[in-house]
Amino acid sequence: MVADEGPSDAADAADDVEDVDAAELLERAGFDADESVLTDRQAEVLALRERGLRQSDIADRLGTSRANVSSVEASARDNVDRARETVAFAEALAAPVRVEIEGDTDLYDAPKRVYDACDEAGVKVNQTAPNLMKTIGDRAGDAVHGREVRSRLFVTVDANGQIRVRQP
Repeated sequence: MVADEGPSDAADAADDVEDVDAAELLERAGFDADESVLTDRQAEVLALRERGLRQSDIADRLGTSRANVSSVEASARDNVDRARETVAFAEALAAPVRVEIEGDTDLYDAPKRVYDACDEAGVKVNQTAPNLMKTIGDRAGDAVHGREVRSRLFVTVDANGQIRVRQP
């Protein structure tokens, strides 16, 4: 049986949150504002949010409004998403295998196209056709519905057989 969290447990959890030092978190993570797509403030807000602090608590710490913290967090997460997309794009450019799968394509046709391109490039894919279809479907998000590829996709395979799927 699990005991309910009592008042002292809740107080301990609140103390743990209060003890979070954003500067220490950023230092331990190796954050460098000169090399990052995030500002110091964005990194600080993300670090505190990842440690369980509410936006209102962060606003109190920073002497600002919860709405401002929300805006900073949203901008930070957008910057992180853009950085991920940039990395995925750069990796796609460097990949020896690039296959475009047009919209209105049957997902069952994708493995053969990927395997043919890999054979031509001398790259081995360690996935069966059903697994490759699942990988493409899972990573394509709403671009794939059932067997239908609804919008254009780019499937890349690196020299190690790592598959990436991107939507333009």
